[in-house]
Amino acid sequence: MSINILMPALSPTMTEGKLARWVKAEGEAIAAGDVIAEIETDKATMEVEAVDEGVLGRILIPEGTEGIAVNTPIGILVAEGESVPDAPVPATPAAAPASVAPATASASAAPAPQAAPAAAPTAKGRRVFASPLARRIAAGKGIDLSTLKGSGPNGRIVRRDVEQAASAAPPTPKPAAAAPVAAPVTAGAGYERVPHSTMRKVIARRLTEAKTTVPHFYVEMDVQLDALLALRKQLNAASPAEGPDAYKISVNDMLVKAAALTLRRVPKVNVAYSDDATLVYDDVDISVAVSIPDGLITPIVRRADTKGLRQISNEVRDLATRARAGRLKPEEFQGGTFSISNMGMYGVKAFSAILNPPQAGILAIAAGERRPVVKGDEITIATVMTVTLSVDHRVVDGALAAEWVSAFRNVVENPMSLVV
Repeated sequence: MSINILMPALSPTMTEGKLARWVKAEGEAIAAGDVIAEIETDKATMEVEAVDEGVLGRILIPEGTEGIAVNTPIGILVAEGESVPDAPVPATPAAAPASVAPATASASAAPAPQAAPAAAPTAKGRRVFASPLARRIAAGKGIDLSTLKGSGPNGRIVRRDVEQAASAAPPTPKPAAAAPVAAPVTAGAGYERVPHSTMRKVIARRLTEAKTTVPHFYVEMDVQLDALLALRKQLNAASPAEGPDAYKISVNDMLVKAAALTLRRVPKVNVAYSDDATLVYDDVDISVAVSIPDGLITPIVRRADTKGLRQISNEVRDLATRARAGRLKPEEFQGGTFSISNMGMYGVKAFSAILNPPQAGILAIAAGERRPVVKGDEITIATVMTVTLSVDHRVVDGALAAEWVSAFRNVVENPMSLVV
């Protein structure tokens, strides 16, 4: 029986994507688990695996096509020897769309707002069993899985259950489209027109949403680094010169741990806003901004407050390397409870970062520099950096933000808590 292959929702924020490449050709056999296409989403370019088997009977949308809405038919899967229809198969329970699942990320993401990490849903105290693809689609469509009855093996909720629930729900009115804005061009000025990538479009859209819909405010503080730098020097001197146990801890690694410990001490900043409640996260998952050729991606150090500096250093180095190579898995950059953006390596004196919703806080770290400071009645020289905490004022008030920054300064200036 012919089955539509639909544009999948490969991240909670995805509404459309680009069909970057067909891996399979028309007439080619497909087995469950085969990679059939590469989709450029709002988060990454991902390989898409088939769940059903058959033959790729027809490609409906050619590779390179942009702006394909989620759930649009992009191809038709048929049984071997079956005639191939000229048009997409009408969507009925008897002709469910072919299931696809993301494999690995092959490109990087913008520092776009990311979905909060979700625990396995429960209903009346019992766990809800659903496929990973069904969970992703439900998250993207705002469907509560606990309200669905699964049609899969042992009552497992599968993709078709979520899509049928979505089609039965009343349509959500779309906001009025904004009037097109012409690109400003200075008379007589020459320019090169560089089309936006999907990632760059998402950067523009999501950060505009964050800046205009989330009430930001900022708390800035100077932090002395001399004690932390001395500890770092001592720790790195104790590392073997080479071999599997060798390590090199960076200042950023120590600041990731310091931020994580501060969030554990001031947990009311480790939160997210929702319409009816403040979500206080159980774990401290630090998203670390990493620069890549076309933007930024924020790989996550999970439960950073429980990890040693060596482990954090190894994880950050591995995540950053694979991020720049486009080899992060979706779960390695989707989620996080708090973000860090460090531009100290560029000599930046101070800056304010835009929030990464649904997270309620992001810490902007500037360069450490030698400055005159007052200690007692004397002026002396110390290594000082300026940090700026951006917070969501809907859930974090001024006094709480000031408490957090003060606690962070205390951890950094008394850094033994990072190793004990």
